[in-house]
Amino acid sequence: MLTNRDLVELTNFRRALHRRPEISGEETETAKTIVEALKPMSPTRIVTGLGGHGVAAVFDSGQDGPTVLFRAELDALPIEERNGTIDWPSEIPGKSHVCGHDGHMTMLLALGQMISRKPVAKGRVILMFQPAEEDGSGAKAVVADPSFAELAPDWAFAIHNEPGAPFGFVATRIGLMNCASLGLKIMLRGKTAHAADPQDGVSPALAVAKLIPALDALGHGEGGPRNDDFRLVTITHANIGEPSFGIAPGEAEVFATLRTAADASIESLERAARDLATTVAKEFGLGVSFEIHDHFAASVNDAEAYAVAVRAMEAIGVPHGEESVPMRASEDFGVFGWNAKAAMLCLGPGEDHAALHNPDYDFPDDLIPIGSAIFERIARDLLGGTDQSRLNASTSV
Repeated sequence: MLTNRDLVELTNFRRALHRRPEISGEETETAKTIVEALKPMSPTRIVTGLGGHGVAAVFDSGQDGPTVLFRAELDALPIEERNGTIDWPSEIPGKSHVCGHDGHMTMLLALGQMISRKPVAKGRVILMFQPAEEDGSGAKAVVADPSFAELAPDWAFAIHNEPGAPFGFVATRIGLMNCASLGLKIMLRGKTAHAADPQDGVSPALAVAKLIPALDALGHGEGGPRNDDFRLVTITHANIGEPSFGIAPGEAEVFATLRTAADASIESLERAARDLATTVAKEFGLGVSFEIHDHFAASVNDAEAYAVAVRAMEAIGVPHGEESVPMRASEDFGVFGWNAKAAMLCLGPGEDHAALHNPDYDFPDDLIPIGSAIFERIARDLLGGTDQSRLNASTSV
């Protein structure tokens, strides 16, 4: 179980992480900090450099049994924090933990403390600190890393805090939890000209004007992501030419985020968007090229993993339901479910809590004992060992 002293130390650790955020692919110091925090727990081994800066702590019972992975994220966001209510603000300009990954890491370390004090009876527990969650590249890189083959989890679980839900309430369900998505960058190439003689060039302006509403029309949001046909196209950025009054533009970029309820559907929507952009470009005499960014697989809860998580929550008195899920937002956890029975849980910090990715967001430390208790009960239920879970939702530090 976690003592009051543990909770104070974990809270201080979380706030220290909050001060030193690192964005996707740059989590060098965060990974080192996690490794140093893990060492006193004496895991069987610590694997570093997974898929970039990923860290995995393995607690092996030495007895045959399944391998159960619990995941947290290392990375922060390229967002300037604006929060005058906390004494532990980001010290890195333009970067902040306004998605709560500092809290998720701390919950995983709390689980490690409990497992180290009372080992599981069989199998292995893996604490997976994943890099680059925010851009959708981290989980794929971790799973593709040769070192991950040695870990080969049978089960995988993750908790993400989800503002808007009541404090301590967990939203989860069987099936889709988070949509598949990708960022499609469309680049149109024409020819610049003097603004006085635009006929001497090939401007992409009218093509962009036609392309934006046409891309938007590819979406079909009726019924939300519970509808298998759900598709959403969001234009997030557009740029035409140079900021000058003397040059008729010759190039343009359009950024579109595509979302669907399944991985196969995202491929179909991407093809439709590419075909549309190609047709429009040809109509206006433009060249066109594409880039893919922030590609997230759909996160889908396995029925057995969901049942395990529900039993654990009911055993320790955590309220749960299907409210607010599945979500349109994407999460880089789905890849872990490709070869393991996986479940994502969304833990509420309160209906009025600042939203994720907002500059005034901060992870509520009182969620640490709740999330870690859920994780520990799952581990004990699957791997045995005396149940040390103790839910202390009222603890305030």
